[in-house]
Amino acid sequence: MPEIFRVFGFRFLFYSNDHLPIHVHVRNSDGEAGFSINLIQLLDNYGMKSKDLKIAEGLIEENEDIIEHRWKEFFQQQPFTT
Repeated sequence: MPEIFRVFGFRFLFYSNDHLPIHVHVRNSDGEAGFSINLIQLLDNYGMKSKDLKIAEGLIEENEDIIEHRWKEFFQQQPFTT
């Protein structure tokens, strides 16, 4: 599970067997949520509070290029499975 970065108690990561489209998982002490990247949108939420989702969304927006770069860098070396 490659971690992209940590900030404000949030971990931004993807799973090593993840799938397209490019998206990111965000974890904190309350739960986990998934966001699409190219059109930043909440995909799913498992326990994160609304205020934390807004913070996470803002951090994704600020770091969208880094997230996309890390995804492409990792998965360029890993074959996708369906």
